Amino acid sequence: MIVITSNKIPEDQFRQIVNEIEKEGLQVHISKGTDHTVIGLIGSVDPKLSEHLRQMKGVQNVVKISKSYKLASRDFHPENTVINIKGVKIGGDNLVVMGGPCAVESAEQIDEIGRLVKAAGGQVLRGGAFKPRTGPYSFQGIGVEGLIMMAEAGEKHGLLTITEVMTPEYVDICAEYADILQVGTRNMQNFDLLRKLGTCGKPVLLKRGFSSTYDEFLNAAEYILAGGNPNVMLCERGIRTFETYTRNTLDLSAIPVLQQLSHLPVISDPSHGTGRRELVEPMSKASVAAGADGLIIEMHTDPDHSMTGDGVQSLFPDQFAQLLKDLEKLAPIVGKTFNTVKAPTVDFQRV
Repeated sequence: MIVITSNKIPEDQFRQIVNEIEKEGLQVHISKGTDHTVIGLIGSVDPKLSEHLRQMKGVQNVVKISKSYKLASRDFHPENTVINIKGVKIGGDNLVVMGGPCAVESAEQIDEIGRLVKAAGGQVLRGGAFKPRTGPYSFQGIGVEGLIMMAEAGEKHGLLTITEVMTPEYVDICAEYADILQVGTRNMQNFDLLRKLGTCGKPVLLKRGFSSTYDEFLNAAEYILAGGNPNVMLCERGIRTFETYTRNTLDLSAIPVLQQLSHLPVISDPSHGTGRRELVEPMSKASVAAGADGLIIEMHTDPDHSMTGDGVQSLFPDQFAQLLKDLEKLAPIVGKTFNTVKAPTVDFQRV
């Protein structure tokens, strides 16, 4: 349930409304908008309390929320959430681009890619240190050493960093070195991991499960929010359908649907969403046109020899740079601001 008040009511009157709610043992979530404040009630609400609140001074409306996810719902939080990480804003009218390899392979590799991401105008360096792979004998990442390498590359080139965390036990070490923690598609409903991320204090990018509904996706986000972490980004990364030409089917409709249902920033992953290099550029632009708050894109200096075997979906540096140039032109057309701080001119020609 939510209680709606005007922002113009006296503070003592507002406090009295909150006190009446908390007296009943309910948790309160307050979201201030431009003209109104929404007080979210979390817990089982007695109908008598609902009627009592409706009659209190300063209360404009009391609305029952039937959704199982509360904190993730736009009903609870009408304004768009904007996550500010060291001056980089994600959400609202901002467009952010995260770029880098599927996995950190060496200090030299991640440093060079960090340099190229910055030169192209990206704001976040991506790279996995722990890799969930379908086959047990596939390259699984280089672990903590990879986290350190990526943190050093990010700091050197003025980039935020994002890396995937797979288990609750690795949350603290990943949070020590990365600015954003990513939950992969296979872990979207790893509830122990989600609960731990709710207490870690670092922003989280939550990828949609490849067979998950919007409702299941938002309920997974709710686990993190309910743990006390408000900085959650939703990532559409493609779902499994009957089609075999692409690795997955990028659900572009998820972007506006999730933005209607939730206030959380929505990021698109056209690399995993298609699995094909030649489709990443058009689907990136389509995602921005659909309203995405950001993109997470695989880029590798030598994708054909990537240790993860995901090179077929990784852009070459020159393709990545050209895409970001195109996004600079596209962003204003769809009402987005793409603020890039580029490094000195770099030759993006392929070796």
